[in-house]
Amino acid sequence: MSHRLELACAAALAALLVSPVLAQGHDGPPPGDGGPPPRSEEDQALSEALQARMGDTSTLMETVPIPEDAGGCGDTPGYDRMLCLIDLLKADVSEDILEKLQLDYSRTEAEYWSNLPAGAFPKRPGVLLGELNTRQRGLVKAIMMEATGSQTNEGWDEMVQTLNADDYIDTVSTDYKAGYSSYNTKFAFLGTPGPTGVWELYYGGHHMAFANTYVDGQLAGATPSFRGVEPFPYFEMNGRVNQPLTQERDAFATLLSQLSDDQKAAAQLEGTYRDILAGPQADDAIPDSFEGLPVSELDDDQTALLLTAIRTYVGDIAQADAEAYMEKYGSELSETYLGYSGTPQLSSEDDYVRVHGPSLWIEFSLQSNKSTEKVGNHPHSVWRDLNDDYGGQQK
Repeated sequence: MSHRLELACAAALAALLVSPVLAQGHDGPPPGDGGPPPRSEEDQALSEALQARMGDTSTLMETVPIPEDAGGCGDTPGYDRMLCLIDLLKADVSEDILEKLQLDYSRTEAEYWSNLPAGAFPKRPGVLLGELNTRQRGLVKAIMMEATGSQTNEGWDEMVQTLNADDYIDTVSTDYKAGYSSYNTKFAFLGTPGPTGVWELYYGGHHMAFANTYVDGQLAGATPSFRGVEPFPYFEMNGRVNQPLTQERDAFATLLSQLSDDQKAAAQLEGTYRDILAGPQADDAIPDSFEGLPVSELDDDQTALLLTAIRTYVGDIAQADAEAYMEKYGSELSETYLGYSGTPQLSSEDDYVRVHGPSLWIEFSLQSNKSTEKVGNHPHSVWRDLNDDYGGQQK
């Protein structure tokens, strides 16, 4: 770990110790007495093996072309086209790459996601995007575009911008071992994709976790779904202005600004939230009790603003699946609660907002910058479904 990251981690720990709420998922390995705790022999071996594979170049996923033979999978969006594209990719890679790409399904393996950069979390399964050639990355792009939303700043477009953020950090960070580069994002199939059986489309890296789980050809769960970004709210990289998570922040800030003083008081949560609760390796962190303002006390315009904010998360998946989730969450609004801590503008460190329903859990949290040495804040955010996280799989 670089001296800079050690200082950042120590500062983050000091801030946590004075807070009544201990949040999960820091941007660096958890500090101990002067540094991270010692790794197990297994984790050390995984780390050394991953360091040998990692790179520091951009995958340029926005401009990488989709191969012409992908047209043979038809032009009708959906599950069958995605399976066809997956078969093309698996047929194109070497045996060594296929061993990393196609893995058995287990809930334990699916839980190995993180907000940390590649070098700080070596347990992520899968092949690195940078280990694939341009044609293969084009097929990954086509597969992900089938599974994700197509709106600007949502779905695949948001994922591309998050990759660009790592490429940006790579230009200002001196800590290569952390793995700040789009090269080091992981992609895998946990379980064999097909018309029957259980499998997960796994895509994740620094500040990104996408986990669509399919059972017998149907989407059984689209969560955990984690997003973060630094710098924030925008930066220029790879030929474009990037602003992932700005729409989530703006949607919630607009909603909170429309609450009355009494509603704001009811929505105010106790304590300070320095990060999200239900982050990586924190699957049991969602409280059983509900806190904040009952959504039933919102008027029609405020309810519409809440649904707009929810859609900025659910819209990250393909449209038909997103509509099914929106219908479910809409039907549960009478039992859903809105809460926040900090300022309603969601523009300062420790500003935090959550939505908690019978199924739905969304968190958005701002914390200080850690990787760019620039003054400011960056968000962590998560969407979880209390009923079908990991597609409802337990093993």
